[in-house]
Amino acid sequence: MTQKERRTYLITELLKEDKGSAGFKLGLVPGNEGGFVIPDDEKSQRDILRALMNIRGPYSISEDFLRIQDEYLQQVNKERGITDIADLSPTERNPKLYLWQGDITTLKVDAIVNAANSALLGCFAPLHICIDNCIHTYAGIQLRLACNELMQKQGHEEGTGLCKITPAFNLPSRYVFHTVGPIIYTSVGPREKILLANCYKNCLETASQNQLESVAFCCISTGVFRFPQDLAAQIAVETVEMWLSENPDSSVKKVVFNVFGNKDLEIYQGLLL
Repeated sequence: MTQKERRTYLITELLKEDKGSAGFKLGLVPGNEGGFVIPDDEKSQRDILRALMNIRGPYSISEDFLRIQDEYLQQVNKERGITDIADLSPTERNPKLYLWQGDITTLKVDAIVNAANSALLGCFAPLHICIDNCIHTYAGIQLRLACNELMQKQGHEEGTGLCKITPAFNLPSRYVFHTVGPIIYTSVGPREKILLANCYKNCLETASQNQLESVAFCCISTGVFRFPQDLAAQIAVETVEMWLSENPDSSVKKVVFNVFGNKDLEIYQGLLL
Protein backbone atom coordinates (compact mmCIF):
# COMPACT_ATOMS: atom_id res chain seq x y z
CA MET A 1 0.00 0.00 0.00
CA THR A 2 1.09 3.56 -0.63
CA GLN A 3 1.00 6.11 2.18
CA LYS A 4 -2.11 7.66 0.64
CA GLU A 5 -3.82 4.27 0.52
CA ARG A 6 -2.90 3.65 4.15
CA ARG A 7 -4.23 7.08 5.18
CA THR A 8 -7.50 6.54 3.35
CA TYR A 9 -7.93 3.10 4.90
CA LEU A 10 -7.21 4.37 8.43
CA ILE A 11 -9.54 7.35 8.08
CA THR A 12 -12.33 5.19 6.67
CA GLU A 13 -12.01 2.61 9.46
CA LEU A 14 -12.03 5.25 12.20
CA LEU A 15 -15.09 6.94 10.71
CA LYS A 16 -16.94 3.61 10.69
CA GLU A 17 -16.42 2.98 14.39
CA ASP A 18 -19.16 5.17 15.87
CA LYS A 19 -21.57 5.29 12.95
CA GLY A 20 -20.07 8.55 11.73
CA SER A 21 -20.43 10.71 14.83
CA ALA A 22 -16.69 11.46 14.75
CA GLY A 23 -17.04 12.73 11.20
CA PHE A 24 -19.79 15.11 12.23
CA LYS A 25 -17.73 16.30 15.21
CA LEU A 26 -14.89 17.20 12.84
CA GLY A 27 -17.19 18.92 10.37
CA LEU A 28 -16.62 16.50 7.50
CA VAL A 29 -18.98 16.61 4.54
CA PRO A 30 -21.41 13.64 4.40
CA GLY A 31 -21.11 11.45 1.31
CA ASN A 32 -22.89 8.49 -0.16
CA GLU A 33 -24.13 5.48 1.84
CA GLY A 34 -23.69 7.21 5.17
CA GLY A 35 -19.99 7.89 4.69
CA PHE A 36 -18.01 11.10 4.42
CA VAL A 37 -16.13 12.84 1.66
CA ILE A 38 -12.39 12.47 2.28
CA PRO A 39 -10.40 15.35 0.72
CA ASP A 40 -7.83 14.34 -1.85
CA ASP A 41 -4.93 16.54 -0.71
CA GLU A 42 -2.31 15.14 1.65
CA LYS A 43 -2.40 17.87 4.32
CA SER A 44 -6.17 17.61 4.78
CA GLN A 45 -5.94 13.84 5.03
CA ARG A 46 -3.10 14.03 7.56
CA ASP A 47 -5.09 16.49 9.70
CA ILE A 48 -8.26 14.39 9.54
CA LEU A 49 -6.41 11.22 10.52
CA ARG A 50 -4.63 12.95 13.38
CA ALA A 51 -7.86 14.52 14.64
CA LEU A 52 -9.66 11.16 14.53
CA MET A 53 -6.84 9.56 16.50
CA ASN A 54 -6.92 12.45 18.99
CA ILE A 55 -10.63 12.12 19.82
CA ARG A 56 -10.77 8.33 19.81
CA GLY A 57 -11.40 6.71 23.17
CA PRO A 58 -9.18 3.96 24.63
CA TYR A 59 -10.88 0.90 23.19
CA SER A 60 -9.52 -1.96 21.13
CA ILE A 61 -9.32 -2.17 17.35
CA SER A 62 -8.46 -4.82 14.76
CA GLU A 63 -4.96 -6.17 14.23
CA ASP A 64 -5.23 -5.18 10.56
CA PHE A 65 -5.80 -1.57 11.54
CA LEU A 66 -2.84 -1.57 13.91
CA ARG A 67 -0.57 -3.17 11.32
CA ILE A 68 -1.42 -0.60 8.67
CA GLN A 69 -1.29 2.25 11.19
CA ASP A 70 2.18 1.13 12.28
CA GLU A 71 3.40 0.93 8.70
CA TYR A 72 2.02 4.41 8.06
CA LEU A 73 3.40 6.04 11.21
CA GLN A 74 6.84 4.47 10.90
CA GLN A 75 7.15 5.92 7.42
CA VAL A 76 5.82 9.31 8.59
CA ASN A 77 8.28 9.40 11.47
CA LYS A 78 11.13 8.45 9.16
CA GLU A 79 10.20 11.27 6.78
CA ARG A 80 10.01 13.75 9.66
CA GLY A 81 13.65 13.00 10.47
CA ILE A 82 15.15 11.22 13.46
CA THR A 83 17.89 12.61 15.70
CA ASP A 84 19.97 10.01 17.53
CA ILE A 85 21.36 10.98 20.91
CA ALA A 86 24.59 9.30 19.84
CA ASP A 87 25.06 12.19 17.43
CA LEU A 88 24.64 14.90 20.10
CA SER A 89 27.39 16.46 22.18
CA PRO A 90 27.19 16.91 25.96
CA THR A 91 27.38 20.30 27.61
CA GLU A 92 30.63 21.72 28.95
CA ARG A 93 29.05 22.02 32.38
CA ASN A 94 28.42 18.30 32.80
CA PRO A 95 29.31 15.41 30.46
CA LYS A 96 26.04 13.67 31.34
CA LEU A 97 23.84 16.64 30.40
CA TYR A 98 22.69 17.52 26.88
CA LEU A 99 20.75 20.46 25.49
CA TRP A 100 18.79 19.94 22.29
CA GLN A 101 16.24 22.09 20.48
CA GLY A 102 13.72 20.18 18.40
CA ASP A 103 10.64 17.97 18.38
CA ILE A 104 11.00 15.39 21.14
CA THR A 105 8.93 12.89 19.15
CA THR A 106 11.80 12.68 16.63
CA LEU A 107 14.51 11.95 19.22
CA LYS A 108 16.02 8.47 19.43
CA VAL A 109 16.75 7.88 23.12
CA ASP A 110 15.81 5.22 25.62
CA ALA A 111 12.94 7.30 27.03
CA ILE A 112 11.24 10.62 26.38
CA VAL A 113 9.20 12.38 29.04
CA ASN A 114 5.61 13.37 28.36
CA ALA A 115 4.03 16.24 30.28
CA ALA A 116 0.73 14.49 30.91
CA ASN A 117 -2.51 15.43 32.62
CA SER A 118 -3.92 13.58 35.62
CA ALA A 119 -6.15 11.33 33.47
CA LEU A 120 -2.95 10.12 31.76
CA LEU A 121 -4.81 9.28 28.53
CA GLY A 122 -3.36 11.94 26.28
CA CYS A 123 -4.90 15.09 24.83
CA PHE A 124 -8.35 14.62 23.26
CA ALA A 125 -8.43 18.06 21.59
CA PRO A 126 -8.19 17.60 17.79
CA LEU A 127 -4.86 18.83 16.37
CA HIS A 128 -3.83 20.50 19.63
CA ILE A 129 -0.18 21.54 19.65
CA CYS A 130 0.65 20.36 23.19
CA ILE A 131 3.39 17.78 23.67
CA ASP A 132 0.88 15.26 25.06
CA ASN A 133 -1.09 15.40 21.81
CA CYS A 134 2.02 15.14 19.63
CA ILE A 135 3.44 12.16 21.49
CA HIS A 136 0.18 10.21 21.31
CA THR A 137 -0.30 11.15 17.65
CA TYR A 138 3.05 9.83 16.44
CA ALA A 139 3.18 6.85 18.82
CA GLY A 140 -0.18 5.53 17.61
CA ILE A 141 -3.41 4.61 19.30
CA GLN A 142 -1.70 1.81 21.25
CA LEU A 143 -0.22 4.43 23.58
CA ARG A 144 -3.65 5.55 24.81
CA LEU A 145 -4.64 1.91 25.22
CA ALA A 146 -1.52 1.22 27.30
CA CYS A 147 -2.11 4.28 29.45
CA ASN A 148 -5.74 3.30 29.97
CA GLU A 149 -4.69 -0.16 31.12
CA LEU A 150 -2.39 1.40 33.71
CA MET A 151 -5.07 3.78 34.93
CA GLN A 152 -7.75 1.09 35.11
CA LYS A 153 -5.47 -0.98 37.34
CA GLN A 154 -4.66 2.08 39.45
CA GLY A 155 -8.31 3.06 39.86
CA HIS A 156 -7.75 6.78 40.36
CA GLU A 157 -6.16 9.78 38.68
CA GLU A 158 -2.39 10.11 38.54
CA GLY A 159 -0.79 12.12 41.30
CA THR A 160 1.41 15.11 40.58
CA GLY A 161 5.14 14.44 40.44
CA LEU A 162 4.93 10.69 39.85
CA CYS A 163 5.99 8.69 36.79
CA LYS A 164 4.44 5.93 34.69
CA ILE A 165 6.31 4.05 31.96
CA THR A 166 4.88 2.69 28.70
CA PRO A 167 6.37 1.47 25.44
CA ALA A 168 6.84 4.21 22.83
CA PHE A 169 5.34 2.07 20.05
CA ASN A 170 6.01 3.89 16.74
CA LEU A 171 8.23 6.63 18.14
CA PRO A 172 12.02 6.35 17.70
CA SER A 173 12.46 6.22 21.48
CA ARG A 174 11.99 2.94 23.34
CA TYR A 175 9.75 4.19 26.13
CA VAL A 176 7.59 7.12 27.16
CA PHE A 177 7.58 8.37 30.75
CA HIS A 178 4.32 10.08 31.71
CA THR A 179 4.51 12.62 34.52
CA VAL A 180 1.99 15.17 35.75
CA GLY A 181 3.52 18.52 36.64
CA PRO A 182 2.07 21.06 39.06
CA ILE A 183 -0.50 23.56 37.79
CA ILE A 184 0.10 27.18 38.80
CA TYR A 185 -3.10 29.08 39.58
CA THR A 186 -1.66 32.21 41.24
CA SER A 187 2.00 32.08 42.26
CA VAL A 188 4.63 29.41 42.77
CA GLY A 189 5.00 28.26 46.36
CA PRO A 190 7.31 25.74 48.06
CA ARG A 191 4.89 22.89 47.39
CA GLU A 192 4.83 23.50 43.64
CA LYS A 193 8.63 23.62 43.52
CA ILE A 194 8.88 20.28 45.33
CA LEU A 195 6.28 18.68 43.05
CA LEU A 196 8.10 19.82 39.92
CA ALA A 197 11.39 18.50 41.28
CA ASN A 198 9.64 15.19 42.01
CA CYS A 199 8.69 14.89 38.33
CA TYR A 200 12.38 14.88 37.40
CA LYS A 201 13.46 12.66 40.30
CA ASN A 202 10.82 10.02 39.70
CA CYS A 203 11.50 9.89 35.97
CA LEU A 204 15.18 9.35 36.67
CA GLU A 205 14.36 6.68 39.26
CA THR A 206 12.13 4.94 36.71
CA ALA A 207 14.92 5.04 34.14
CA SER A 208 17.38 3.59 36.62
CA GLN A 209 14.97 0.85 37.72
CA ASN A 210 14.56 -0.18 34.09
CA GLN A 211 18.32 -0.05 33.36
CA LEU A 212 17.95 2.76 30.81
CA GLU A 213 20.90 4.89 29.81
CA SER A 214 19.31 7.99 28.24
CA VAL A 215 16.31 10.16 29.11
CA ALA A 216 15.00 13.28 27.36
CA PHE A 217 13.00 15.77 29.40
CA CYS A 218 10.58 18.27 27.93
CA CYS A 219 9.90 21.55 29.79
CA ILE A 220 7.45 20.13 32.30
CA SER A 221 4.57 22.38 33.45
CA THR A 222 5.70 25.49 31.55
CA GLY A 223 2.94 25.39 28.93
CA VAL A 224 -0.75 25.46 29.83
CA PHE A 225 0.20 24.56 33.43
CA ARG A 226 1.78 28.05 33.69
CA PHE A 227 4.95 27.31 35.67
CA PRO A 228 7.37 30.23 35.04
CA GLN A 229 9.95 29.09 32.48
CA ASP A 230 13.05 30.48 34.19
CA LEU A 231 12.24 28.95 37.57
CA ALA A 232 11.18 25.64 36.03
CA ALA A 233 14.47 25.35 34.15
CA GLN A 234 16.48 26.15 37.26
CA ILE A 235 14.63 23.46 39.23
CA ALA A 236 15.06 20.99 36.38
CA VAL A 237 18.82 21.43 36.07
CA GLU A 238 19.49 21.52 39.81
CA THR A 239 17.33 18.44 40.45
CA VAL A 240 18.87 16.38 37.66
CA GLU A 241 22.44 17.32 38.61
CA MET A 242 21.81 16.49 42.25
CA TRP A 243 20.22 13.14 41.40
CA LEU A 244 23.11 12.19 39.10
CA SER A 245 25.67 13.11 41.76
CA GLU A 246 23.80 11.09 44.37
CA ASN A 247 23.44 8.08 42.06
CA PRO A 248 26.82 7.70 40.35
CA ASP A 249 26.34 3.97 39.74
CA SER A 250 22.97 4.35 38.06
CA SER A 251 22.46 3.15 34.49
CA VAL A 252 21.45 6.72 33.55
CA LYS A 253 24.42 8.32 31.77
CA LYS A 254 22.78 10.81 29.39
CA VAL A 255 20.05 13.32 30.23
CA VAL A 256 18.70 15.59 27.52
CA PHE A 257 16.96 18.87 28.25
CA ASN A 258 14.75 19.19 25.21
CA VAL A 259 13.46 22.65 24.29
CA PHE A 260 11.21 23.65 21.43
CA GLY A 261 10.96 27.45 21.55
CA ASN A 262 13.80 29.97 21.41
CA LYS A 263 13.03 31.45 24.83
CA ASP A 264 13.49 28.10 26.56
CA LEU A 265 16.66 27.55 24.54
CA GLU A 266 18.12 30.84 25.79
CA ILE A 267 17.15 30.01 29.38
CA TYR A 268 18.83 26.60 29.32
CA GLN A 269 21.87 27.93 27.51
CA GLY A 270 22.32 30.39 30.36
CA LEU A 271 22.17 27.54 32.86
CA LEU A 272 24.19 24.91 31.03
CA LEU A 273 26.68 26.56 28.71
